[in-house]
Amino acid sequence: MHIRMQMPRIGTRKLYYLLKGEFKNQGIKIGRDALFDYLRSESMLVKPKRNYTKTTNSKHWLKKHPNLMKDVKTIHPEQYFVSDITYIKSRERTHYLSLVTDAHSRKIMGYHLSDDMGSKNVVKALQMANKSRTTDNKLVHHSDRGLQYCSAVYQKELSTYKIQPSMTDGYDCYQNAIAERINGILKNEFLIHKCNNGKQLRQLIKQSIETYNDRRPHLSLNYKTPNFVHNKKTSEVNFTGPI
Repeated sequence: MHIRMQMPRIGTRKLYYLLKGEFKNQGIKIGRDALFDYLRSESMLVKPKRNYTKTTNSKHWLKKHPNLMKDVKTIHPEQYFVSDITYIKSRERTHYLSLVTDAHSRKIMGYHLSDDMGSKNVVKALQMANKSRTTDNKLVHHSDRGLQYCSAVYQKELSTYKIQPSMTDGYDCYQNAIAERINGILKNEFLIHKCNNGKQLRQLIKQSIETYNDRRPHLSLNYKTPNFVHNKKTSEVNFTGPI
């Protein structure tokens, strides 16, 4: 019950992984498929949500940078950051959430909610992400070719942190698939209730990201959480003593 309260739209595979130990302790013999069947019979399976609003304007004259993430497999955290912007509505208005995620660990490193998509607001997520770093690894920042990421404000910040910019080749969202996926997880699994205003939404986003980083297992991480993978891998990278 407490898992559904924290992560009300978590998928059944992940739910089963989190509950396996409790099932064993309670002497309950149930497999993953049986759990699927039970939740289906009780109308408790999570139904996908489908909506889309365009937040990227790449038809501009500002410099676009080459794609440095093509056919790349990450080796450790803080090697590639991926960024994206998504919209979230409260009863007050439409807000915009900027996210910066570590591509290897899937940990959300920085975020910022604002009432517009201006570069000065979007760059705040990058500033938070940089403060969250625990290594001085060579870092690439990957994003779409949106106006905010190409802006002088954003590019100056990347240069200050000695982070190399990378961008999608065009309009193919799959070239920034990790960032798009994290947006989808937050919106479809956590931010499912409409808040009254931006203040409430900011608090909900803070709680949701903490739960996502600390509690939600990822299939792509072999059912480990982003924080577990990030902390484990960065400690290995920083370790310089004898093995």
